[in-house]
This record gives sequence, structure tokens and C-alpha cells, in this order.
Amino acid sequence: MSYADQRELGRGRIRFPDISPRAYEHPADRGALVALRAIPGFDTVLKAISGAIGERSIRLLYLASSVRVSPRQYPDLHQMINECATTLDLQPVPELYIQQDPQPNAMTIGLDKPIIVITTGMLKLVDTDGIRFVIGHEVGHVVSGHALYRTMLLQLVGIATQIQWLPIGAWGIRAIIAALMEWFRKSELSCDRAGLLCVQDPRAVLKVHASLAGALNPDEMDVAGFLDQAKDYQERGDVRDSVLKILQISGQTHPLAALRAAELQKWAAGLEYQEILAGNYPRRSEDKDAPLTDDVKAAAASYREDFKSSRDPLIKVVGTVSGVMGGVGGAAANRVRDWWQAGRGSEPPQDPDTPAADE
Repeated sequence: MSYADQRELGRGRIRFPDISPRAYEHPADRGALVALRAIPGFDTVLKAISGAIGERSIRLLYLASSVRVSPRQYPDLHQMINECATTLDLQPVPELYIQQDPQPNAMTIGLDKPIIVITTGMLKLVDTDGIRFVIGHEVGHVVSGHALYRTMLLQLVGIATQIQWLPIGAWGIRAIIAALMEWFRKSELSCDRAGLLCVQDPRAVLKVHASLAGALNPDEMDVAGFLDQAKDYQERGDVRDSVLKILQISGQTHPLAALRAAELQKWAAGLEYQEILAGNYPRRSEDKDAPLTDDVKAAAASYREDFKSSRDPLIKVVGTVSGVMGGVGGAAANRVRDWWQAGRGSEPPQDPDTPAADE
């Protein structure tokens, strides 16, 4: 299919047949999910949660307490979710519900058949393109299969508050919750990219992030200046500020707004996004042949690049110490290897900087 053929009639937006979530998923998202699944007891807890929660319960709750989007109820939103699902080649189209809540929020929950929920606060906060981005973001969660883990996180948070009097059980669940939150923050970066693929206007997405941070009317402000805040946050401060940043993100399910905006705009300006728009992206039909080790390697490369480019003083200290320790460890390993290959006919070599033991 040519570039021109991929454009939606009269709308100028490109569709992505058979697109794999690997095309837009942040490498740290996939890597964190691999690490999450490796946590002892994770599979057991996942099966228990899956068995305890029924699709019927979730759907019945929102069917009775929210407005289900349809051609008769919120017809514009009904058309929009169908367009986003078509753009990311998702079938069947998930049900969309509007919940009465002044807090701007959106989520995808469920097990086998996820549903999308958007609050009235979100509808009032952003414009039409902003809503398209929000819906596309949630559709991305469905395509990536995130809804199961999101539902699990919500249930575990509720369980943890009820068993705090059981120290061992509580700590075990808290460890899984912490890992889930770390993964979910990364998954939000992935689905921001999915939302951008549905809107295909980086500036419209930047306005959404600015609005979520506090911009009442982003059309009347220099939203590009919002990105300067992220740069200022990342580059200023000493080690004490680095520790405070770690504490600030602890327990959060979403990345901080300015940093999240900067991350997406960086991707939008890169070659990967342009390649997807041109039709060069991984296909879902090829997912079964994609080795899992690629996800781990991509995640490691992503963290390594962030580590190298970071101006955070704590990161620099850790990097220096790691480099020194790695050099010392490597030299020691080489000496032991040489001794072993020589036949071990003498005492193992001693590090010249290590004082000899007393006779």
C-alpha cells in the first residue's frame, strides 16, 4: 500500500495496517515487562487475580454507572474511537465509557475484552485533537495487551491496603506493586506514541500534556516553553535534588507531565516516527518470529543511552563508581584467568593495591 493510499479519505491521517505494538512501544516498557514477569510469585498472583475478577463484573459496573459511547450517545466520540482503532488496525473496537468525574483521567481495564473509560473532566480539559490523542493512547494500551496488568495493579493496590497487618504478605505484594508501577510508567510512554500515531500532530499532543500540567488555555501560551521546564528539571540540581526526584516518582503510575511531554516530542522529531509514517514498521503478523532477547537488548540499550546522556549528578557519580569498579573487577578477572590457564602451579595472583595478609 502506497503512502497516498494509506491516508484516510478527507482527513489526511495515515492508517497502519497490521502494525505491531513493537513499532511504537518504548524499549524500557518491554524490558520492564520482561523483568516484571521474572519476579518470584508474579505468575501465581496474576493467575489468582485473573480468576477472582470477572469481565462481567467490570462491564456491568460501568454499564450501570457511566455512559456507553454509541452512535446515539456521544456520536462524535463513537466515530473517533472507530477511527483510532482503524488507524492502529484493532478489531474488535473496544467499548468506550464516559464517567462522571471532575478529575481528568482515562484508563483501559479488563481482561479478555478490555474497555476504555474517560472522565468528564478529561473531556472538558482538552480540545478535539486532544481527545483523539487520549483515545488513541488508550487504544494503544489495548493493542499492547496492557489492560490485564493495569487491572492487576488496581486490584493489588486495593488488596495491599487491606492486609497491612500481615507484614510478610504485604511486603510481597508491595514488591509486585512497585514493579508494576515502574512498568506502567514506561507503558505510558509507549501509548503516548500510539496516541500520536492516531493524531499525527505533535503540537496537538504537546497541548494535552501542558493542559494536564496546568495550562488552562494552551492556545494562549507558548507551549514550547513547557519543554524548557523538562530540560531545566533534568539538568539542574545536585545529588540532593537527584534523591528528591527519585522520591517524587515513587508510587506514581504516570511519568511527570513535563518529562513525559519532552520524551514524546523527542520521539516525534526522530527517524523512527518518520519511518512509521512512511509505512516502514514491524508487522503484527511477524510478532511470533521476533525473539524475546531483542526486547531485553533494546531496553538495555535505551537505559544505557539515557545513562550516558543524563546530566543528573547522581547518575554521573554512579557511572564513575561503576566504571572504576568495572575496571578493577575486569583486571582482577584477567589475572585469575591467566593463573588458571597457566596451570595453577602457584598461588593465585594478588592485586598489587591489596595489602598482603599477615603470615
